[in-house]
Amino acid sequence: MKRWAAMSKAFTRIGKDIVMAVKEGGPDPDSNSKLRAVIQNAKAVNMPKDNIERAIKRASDKSQGDFKEVIFEGYAPHGIAILIETATDNNTRTVANIRSYFNKCNGSLGTSGSVEFMFDHTCNFTINPEGIDSEELELEMIDYGAEEVFVDEDGIHIYAPFENFGAIQKELESRDIEIISSGFERIPQVTKELTEEEMADVEKLLEKIEEDDDVQNVYHTMQE
Repeated sequence: MKRWAAMSKAFTRIGKDIVMAVKEGGPDPDSNSKLRAVIQNAKAVNMPKDNIERAIKRASDKSQGDFKEVIFEGYAPHGIAILIETATDNNTRTVANIRSYFNKCNGSLGTSGSVEFMFDHTCNFTINPEGIDSEELELEMIDYGAEEVFVDEDGIHIYAPFENFGAIQKELESRDIEIISSGFERIPQVTKELTEEEMADVEKLLEKIEEDDDVQNVYHTMQE
């Protein structure tokens, strides 16, 4: 059940990403690089083709409301910073819900900018390794802002600062390199070690936040 819930959440999140990409750049992936990236991610989590096409069609409908990306920042118990990315069509509802989770779990919702500076905003790509020399690729991708390139069983991974996403995507596509998935992450600069009991307090809050339909991603400074 937990696995199905996670898959359903992933589909919901990508569905919203599709709506935002279509509203911003139109329904044609050939001319909309953001939409191309979202479709790759949808395929990477095995989202059915019908679901993807339905989401694009729905996003093109003028009656479809728009989602706004809103960031929330705050502290869980034991001084753990939390940064939450949401996509919402009703900000009043989302603010009320997020605030209630913090209040119920002895946390505190902060003001804009209160914890964002503690995280590095990065972008990442996973590409098909077939016929590619990863060391050579790393040297070439440094020119486009890549900071780290490594290989594992899932493919070749490229990490770079957030603002280099477009340049790297464009370069990979111009070389006909297959992008399996891509995305953004906020990596904590410093993490804090907690006892098992303290971790349970933080997990309780994280679970409540992650279950919310408006929440896209949650990042924190607790040491895993």
